[in-house]
Amino acid sequence: MSENIYEGLFILDTVKYNRDPEVVSNQIAETIESLGGKVRVSRFWEERKLAYEIKGHLRGIYWLTYFRLSTDKYKDLNRLFQINGNILRFLILRIDPRLEEALVEHALAGPVRKEEAAESADFAAPDDDDADDE
Repeated sequence: MSENIYEGLFILDTVKYNRDPEVVSNQIAETIESLGGKVRVSRFWEERKLAYEIKGHLRGIYWLTYFRLSTDKYKDLNRLFQINGNILRFLILRIDPRLEEALVEHALAGPVRKEEAAESADFAAPDDDDADDE
């Protein structure tokens, strides 16, 4: 069977994660590897307030994973994540193989902080003085 590259974004139960972060987060990679998949990156992305309550939770841990998996194992993986009590929600997308290295590199760099995003937006904004030069 063919193998695809996937991006998985998981919202984890904050209570269970804070109680034992290593066990909860390792379950994602272990589940993928148990089906013969290869994890490229699996990391904490951020903790944030949820837009709406999910299973009684108002906050969630966002966990980002990039992995390779045989296409015939995808349904099994999906089912295992559905029954995992530590995962509130998840989304898995197949990605274009040409983007794999760039996405993995971006994931390893981590999320952009709000302050950094604001600074880069200010830097990219055109100067008012430039308009006078025309």
